[in-house]
Amino acid sequence: MTNHRARRPGLPSNERLLSLQRDTFSHFWREANPANGLLPDNTHQKTAPASVAGVGLALAAYVVGVTRGFVTRAEALERILATLRFFSTSSQAGGDGSTGYQGFYYHFLDVKTGRRAWQCELSTIDTAIFLAGALTAARYFDGEAAADRELRELADALYRRANWQWAQNGGAAITHGWTPEHGFLPYRWTGYNESLLLYVLALGSPAFPASADGYNQWTSTYRWKKIYGYELLYGGPLFIHQFSHLWIDFRGIQDAFMRAKCIDYFENSRRATYVQREYAIRNPRRFAGYGEFTWGLSASNGPGPVTLRLNGKTRHFLGYSSRGVPFGPDDGTLAPWSAAASLPFAPEIVLPTIDHYLERLPRAITKYGLMCSINPTFRRPSQHKTGWVSHGHFTLNQGPVILMIENYRTGLIWRLMRRSPFIVNGLRRAGFEGGWLGTPVASQD
Repeated sequence: MTNHRARRPGLPSNERLLSLQRDTFSHFWREANPANGLLPDNTHQKTAPASVAGVGLALAAYVVGVTRGFVTRAEALERILATLRFFSTSSQAGGDGSTGYQGFYYHFLDVKTGRRAWQCELSTIDTAIFLAGALTAARYFDGEAAADRELRELADALYRRANWQWAQNGGAAITHGWTPEHGFLPYRWTGYNESLLLYVLALGSPAFPASADGYNQWTSTYRWKKIYGYELLYGGPLFIHQFSHLWIDFRGIQDAFMRAKCIDYFENSRRATYVQREYAIRNPRRFAGYGEFTWGLSASNGPGPVTLRLNGKTRHFLGYSSRGVPFGPDDGTLAPWSAAASLPFAPEIVLPTIDHYLERLPRAITKYGLMCSINPTFRRPSQHKTGWVSHGHFTLNQGPVILMIENYRTGLIWRLMRRSPFIVNGLRRAGFEGGWLGTPVASQD
C-alpha cells in the first residue's frame, strides 16, 4: 500500500503520531467481531483465534479512539459493552466449550464462538492484560447513564472474579497458567518481565488477593546488570520494559528493590531503550540495516525457521520469537513497533526512529500502520532488495503503539489508572511509595 497518512513526509511530529495512531487503531476497529469484541490475534493467518490479551489492548485502544475522535463515544461504548457482556456471561466451566476457569481465560479463543482454541492454556498474564483494559474503560466511562454504569459494574465483577489465590497453587509466585488436561503449568512468574502488571492486579484484588510474599519472591529473582555503561534491571526483549507501563505510571514511585537502586521502573525502561539503540549501533553480529535509527528487538514474527548461507556466512533465522539484547536471541529481525512503544521513555531518540521507519521503509507500512517486523539481512534472490517484511499485524504489537503514543502526548491511560483504587492498593501492597501514590483515592468498596 502507498500514500498512507503516517508516512507522509513533512508532517509535524504531533500530526504524524496522530496519523500513526489512527491507522493502527483501525486494525482493532475493523478486525474485531462486533458481537463479542474478539479479534484475531494476527492478520497473517486467515483463521487466527483471538488473543485474550489482544482484547484487553483493544478495550484501552477504544478509549484512545474516542479521545482522538477516531470513533464516537457511543460507538466505543457499544463495542466495549458487547465485549464485557460476552466475557461476563461466557462459560467458566474450564472445558473446551468454555472461555476459562476461576475467573481466568484461555490464551486463545475462537473469534466466532469464544470457546477455547488449540487446547491452549489458561493464561494468567493474558487475563491480567484483559482485565487492565476493562478497568481502563471503567475509569473512562464514568457518567451516570445506564450504559456507563453497566460497563463499570461488568468490569468490576470480572476483575473480582479472578481467583489469584488459586493461581498461586499453594506457592508464593503466581503460576503461568493451567489446563484441564494436565493441571497447573510447571512455571511461575519469576525474573523481571511483563508480569509486574500481573502482580499489581493480583495484590489489589478485593476478592481473591494474592499474598504479598509472591511479589517479594518475584523481585528476589531480578538480575541487575551493567550494559554499555547503563546500570539497569535486565530484560532482553523490549516489550518486557513496556507492557506494564502501558497502564501504570511508574514515574517517581518505587518498591523496595528500586529504592535500593535509587531509580524507578520508568527510568529503568529509559535505560533499556538506550541499550537497545546502542546495541544496534554496535551491531556485534553484523546484521544488515542495524543503526542509530533502526533498532528494536522484541517479541515479533520472523522469516524462519530456516538456515541460509548469505554472503559467506551461515545464518539461522527464527519464526515468531522473543528477541533481546545484548545476549540474544538475535537473527537480524527488527520490530519497528517496539521502538515506537518506547516513546514516553526516550522521545529524543524514539521520534527520529519513528520518522526513519515511516519515511525510509515504506514496505513496512500498511493501512494498519507499522508492520510487525522486518529483517534486512534475510534476502533471497526472489525478494526485495531491502529484505524480508512480515506479512501480518499482531494485536500484541499494535496495542502498545496506540497506548504509548497517547501516554507520551497526554498521559491519558496513566491518569485513568492512577484513579483506580485497585491499582493503587496493588501498588501499595507491593511496597511502592512516593510520587503520586500520596494522592488520596476513593474507597474500593
